[in-house]
Amino acid sequence: MATHRYCDGVRRRDFLKAGVLSGIGLTLADYLRLASAGEVSGSAKAKAAIFINLSGGPTHMDTFDLKPDAPAEYRGEFNPMKTNADGVEICEHLPRLAKCADKFAILRGVSHTLAAHDLGTKYMNTGNRPLPSLIFPGYGAVVGKELGGPADLPPFVAVPNTPQTAGYLGIRYAPFQTNATPAAGRPFTVRGVALRSGLTVSDVERRQDLLKKLDKTFAQNDTDDLVDGLDKFAQQAHEMITSPRARKAFDISQENKELADLFGATPLGQSCLLASRLVEHGVRFVTVSFGGWDTHQNNFPSLKDRQLPPLDQGVSGLLTALDTKGLLESTAVFVTGEFGRTPKINARAGRDHWPRAMFCVLAGGGFKGGQVIGASDDKGMGPAETGITPDDVAASFYHALGIDHTKEYHSNTGRPVMIVRNGNVIDRLFA
Repeated sequence: MATHRYCDGVRRRDFLKAGVLSGIGLTLADYLRLASAGEVSGSAKAKAAIFINLSGGPTHMDTFDLKPDAPAEYRGEFNPMKTNADGVEICEHLPRLAKCADKFAILRGVSHTLAAHDLGTKYMNTGNRPLPSLIFPGYGAVVGKELGGPADLPPFVAVPNTPQTAGYLGIRYAPFQTNATPAAGRPFTVRGVALRSGLTVSDVERRQDLLKKLDKTFAQNDTDDLVDGLDKFAQQAHEMITSPRARKAFDISQENKELADLFGATPLGQSCLLASRLVEHGVRFVTVSFGGWDTHQNNFPSLKDRQLPPLDQGVSGLLTALDTKGLLESTAVFVTGEFGRTPKINARAGRDHWPRAMFCVLAGGGFKGGQVIGASDDKGMGPAETGITPDDVAASFYHALGIDHTKEYHSNTGRPVMIVRNGNVIDRLFA
């Protein structure tokens, strides 16, 4: 998917740089050498998670929180559509999602105060309001640390990239970024995973033997932690490159055609297909990025023609495929942007930044589908009553994965920090 420049002049790529080392600057051996995993206890239903980041700030008023009775300058051009869940309505341009609304819960009236893309993104991707003195780890880093994963697959994969970073946990928990999106019907290769340009497994094994000899030489002269254990991590890289499971997980062309067709041929749809294969084969956390939601002008044609169709098919395909494979109950799915958009339509037929009211969609992993939790007021200006905070959503997301959001980590300066500093589990999500 293309890199988007936001209205404030900041490119998505600019605040993804903290994660670039894991996807571009590090070799696979580097990545695996820096990666490590923890453990998690408990009987949570979710064993893996998929986070879909709608970067740019999708409008709540024209997707999952329509206001058909509001004045025309607020309600917009779209109409609500009934879903297969009693009393739940969403936008008419999300017909496939309407048919599987029993599989997801909608949070309305989610509210915060950070109207800048970068700050809102950090908040929604960590569950912690950003601080200048501390970089909080994204969901994927925490899940990778707590749940671990198989040796021949990275625990945290980003398709094609992600604003989530390892933060104070350190680069060993950074994401493995594909830096590309799959194309329908074609094997998807990731640098360092697939064997390219005629390279054979035998070639890799010969290089592995040479690397072992070099490791011994370096180990005699250098005790730096980037050299210590290099044999071990290089061996993990070798295992991943030659692992049938890793190659199969990334190869979307092997997917059952009937299931593959559910996703559609768009970059988002194919990325969701890849995400489903990755969790099926043991990856703990996958992020998928889908930008283009910064609709300050031409909001309605942009949504109708460009944004909503791939969202509708990609996410509905993901939920249906996971359910068909028996993976939905063990996979927590989280769909959100960084904020909502202004309820009142501007002079350019667009909507501007509006963090006071937004939506989140949660599915699988023990979340009870077919319900709406929370509400915005009659014009979508803010929560109708007590709002839901990003911290509450984060606490609930971690709860679904069996992770105690009040657990304390320590920064590199020894500062104790809870995984989520504020927030409470939303009990209705699990009722």
